[in-house]
Amino acid sequence: MHKIQTYNQISARGLERFPKQNYEVGAAVTDADAILLRSHKLDAAIINGGLKAVARAGAGTNNVPVSVCTELGVVVFNTPGANANAVKELVLCGLLLASRGIIPGIGFANTQTEVADYTELSKLMEREKKQFKGSEISGKTLGVIGLGAIGSMVAEMAINLGMQVQGYDPALSVEAAWRLPNQVKRIENILALVASSDFISLHLPAIDSTRNLINQELFAAMRTGTCLLNFARDEIVDSAALQAALESGKLGKYVSDFPRPELMGRDNVISMPHIGASTKEAEENCAIMAADQLMDFLDNGNIKNSVNFPGLYLDRALDAAKGTRLAISNKNVPTILGQILSVLADQNINVIDMLNQSRDQVAYTLIDLECAPSDAAVTAISGIEDVIKVSLL
Repeated sequence: MHKIQTYNQISARGLERFPKQNYEVGAAVTDADAILLRSHKLDAAIINGGLKAVARAGAGTNNVPVSVCTELGVVVFNTPGANANAVKELVLCGLLLASRGIIPGIGFANTQTEVADYTELSKLMEREKKQFKGSEISGKTLGVIGLGAIGSMVAEMAINLGMQVQGYDPALSVEAAWRLPNQVKRIENILALVASSDFISLHLPAIDSTRNLINQELFAAMRTGTCLLNFARDEIVDSAALQAALESGKLGKYVSDFPRPELMGRDNVISMPHIGASTKEAEENCAIMAADQLMDFLDNGNIKNSVNFPGLYLDRALDAAKGTRLAISNKNVPTILGQILSVLADQNINVIDMLNQSRDQVAYTLIDLECAPSDAAVTAISGIEDVIKVSLL
């Protein structure tokens, strides 16, 4: 019986994925094998050696102490792409709100409560509508920074709306490149992209290399009146440089899903309360993906969409019910795999299939065995220097 502790309100569609005969799932679960959460800030103190995985039903993992998890061999999953359509649609909303006088127009219309006569109200609207005049986005150039699951969908959407789209992503994967519409112009220099875009949309994770990426130098390179949309992470944009660009008029509009106190009340800032993924469909998709990834890991040791361990998938060579699979995490140093195989050879245990992958400072191995290893063999493998965690599945 696997035990899953939940935080936040997880969509029932996701929770229903766990077979009740094999999984105990809920907020009251203790001594959990895994944690399933959304935006809850996970305290590093609760991460222990008995925990095997943490699944974030969403893309960002800033609320999870990833480095602590890695040290203890706890695999951290996220759900990239599950909320992509929801964010894409809100980016479209941001583009339109920034281009047209929609918000001030609605505000003006809703304040005319003293005008009771329909004809008079219609004349007033016709007379005043010129102050809310905007521009169409068709024909304008959108620069997309970050061409992953969301960025590629935003690019395709903008192309279908008649925009010229160019993209920048130095870490573009082969899989992401296949998703990208061929009409997207790849730009290799971020300064060149911001200098030639009317709108710029950010779709990057908040990591060391992206924090304050949009800085004074990039704002200076932008066209006067550029609109910047940030539905990725607040930390990507340098606060002081942003304020200066808004004050000078270099930045025409800033549309963000991350309100900042110093920007509240500005006419050239549109702030939303972090609602990019706040749709019923996105929450269901994220919960389903997180649940499926957790089950495949706990039952089979397979890893997909981890932020701290390598992706790895190995078909079961033998009947899973026989418990003939070892899952081993260790520091990414030489000779460990050889030592593991030596232990199995000393116990006269035949290896049927094996897969090993590494990522940065950690490595992960799945080994299918002809028969279940003895407690002594598992203990011996666990005792190898730099082995972090051993699980028998």
